[in-house]
Amino acid sequence: MRVIPAPEIGDPLPPLDAHATNPLAAKTSRFGEPWLHNEVARRMAQRLALIRHPLAHWVHWAPRSGGLASQDVLEGIFPKANCTVVQTQAADLIWASQALQRPWWRRWLGPQRRFGMQAGDSADMVWSNMGLHMQARPALEMQRWAHSLKDDGFVMFSCLGPDSLRELRTVYDAMHWPPPSHAFTDMHDWGDMLLGAGFAAPIMDMEHITLTYETPQALLKDLRSLGRNLNPQRFQSCRGRSWLTQLHQQLQDKLSSAAHRGRLVLSFEVIYGHAFKAPTRLTVKPQTQVSLAQMKAQLQGR
Repeated sequence: MRVIPAPEIGDPLPPLDAHATNPLAAKTSRFGEPWLHNEVARRMAQRLALIRHPLAHWVHWAPRSGGLASQDVLEGIFPKANCTVVQTQAADLIWASQALQRPWWRRWLGPQRRFGMQAGDSADMVWSNMGLHMQARPALEMQRWAHSLKDDGFVMFSCLGPDSLRELRTVYDAMHWPPPSHAFTDMHDWGDMLLGAGFAAPIMDMEHITLTYETPQALLKDLRSLGRNLNPQRFQSCRGRSWLTQLHQQLQDKLSSAAHRGRLVLSFEVIYGHAFKAPTRLTVKPQTQVSLAQMKAQLQGR
C-alpha cells in the first residue's frame, strides 16, 4: 500500500511520505554517527564568524538525526551560552538526553544544558543541522524555529539540495526502478519559505561535496546513516538477495571513477541558510490595547 500525504499549502517540496518520517531518527541512528552530517556541522559553524550577534542562549534542534558533533563545536565557540536541546518526539528526547549526558561536575560548573520537546521563546539562535530535507512539513518546522527565538534572534540551518545523489538516481533510472530518494528542494525555495515563516532577509549558500567509497557495501552502509528514502513512489515491498547483488554490480559498474582510482563516487549538494527573526509588529485598530512589555520591546527594537 502506498501512502501519499497531502502537502502543506505553500510548501514547494514534492510530496514526502509523512508517516515514514515519524520513526526516522530512531532508524538512522542505529547505523552510527552520520559522518557527513557531522562534517557539515563543522563547516556551518565556520559561518558563525560572519554574524556579530551576542549569544546567551541557543537551541540545538533535533541532534539525533543531525549528528552530535554540533554540540561540542558550538559549546567550544560559545562556552558561556546556555543550550536547550529540542526533540519533538518523546523517544528521541530520551535518546538525546542520554547521548549528551555530561559528568556531574560539568553540570555544576558549566553553562546549563536543558532538554525538552519545546524551546520556549527566548533563544538567541536556533541551530538545525541536516534535518530540513527530511521534514514533510518544513514550513511548520520553520514556524517552530521562529517561535523559539527572540525578535532579534536568528536561525542557522543546513540541508541537502536537489543535486544530491545524482549518480544514484541515474543508476535507478537506467534499471527502471522507483526513485532511490525523495526530491530535494532548491535553496531559493527555502529562502521564500523562511520569509513566510516570519524571518527577514534570508541568506542562502551552497556547496558540492564528493564522497568516494571502496565498495558498494561501504556506500550503502554510509547512506543508511544519513537518512531514508521518503518518496511515496519508492519500492513498497522487500527485495531479495538477487536484487541486492544486482544493485551492488550496478553501483560498481556505473559509479566507479578512473579519476578516483576506481573508487565509487557519490555527490551531495549541501545548502546553508541563516535568517533573523522579523520584529513583531503591533496591529493598529480603532482601539488598541498594548501591554507595557510590548511597548518596551517595540521601543527597544527601534
